[in-house]
Amino acid sequence: MERRLSALSIKDLEVTRGAQRVLKGLDLEVDAGEIVALMGLSGAGKTTVLRAVAALQPFSAGSIVLEDAALEPGPLPPQSRLGALRSKVGMVFQEHALFEHLTVLDNVTLAPIHARGWTRDKANSAAMQWLESLGVAERASAFPRQLSGGQAQRVAIARALVLDPHLFLMDEPTSALDPARRITLAATLRKLTDGGRALLISTHDSDFAKACADRIVTLADGQIAREQ
Repeated sequence: MERRLSALSIKDLEVTRGAQRVLKGLDLEVDAGEIVALMGLSGAGKTTVLRAVAALQPFSAGSIVLEDAALEPGPLPPQSRLGALRSKVGMVFQEHALFEHLTVLDNVTLAPIHARGWTRDKANSAAMQWLESLGVAERASAFPRQLSGGQAQRVAIARALVLDPHLFLMDEPTSALDPARRITLAATLRKLTDGGRALLISTHDSDFAKACADRIVTLADGQIAREQ
């Protein structure tokens, strides 16, 4: 079978915190249109991988390449040099990280308007399309404190997707969801790959990983222990 284009290439990635080696020479490829789930015990390095790819975590050795954007070892680059990467990567954090003083719609349109210079009308239109597709359009005028955990997560997904990233990162996406919502989320994520978008997901939920992922990569002690 012909291999698809690579959306993410990680080579020999090492991350240290003080004297601790969190990641120890990790290699990982994620193809366009593929969903890869990272599994492993707490402390295995799953979230660290996501944060390094999103340029939120410096790394001490190795390389991270996303199409024509690359990250190198050392201190994080200034925000002014991360434009190419930011346009390719969207991330949903475990705690959603919505701005509590902004409505749902304003949370989703914040980056398009202030980082990309979109007009309010264009940003609102794109935001409402994603909110509608994720089943939370009726909550557009609500504030984060008025949302359920599942609603907040879907708003966070819309916020990450409104800029149409090529690579979508999710950290423990099922932590606030009941079983029925987990099934719905798995189906939603599968649809996100239709246009070639790649997903890299950190999860403890093996049933969810099996339902949505093309590959499951298990980390242990900062390294890949198994792929399936």
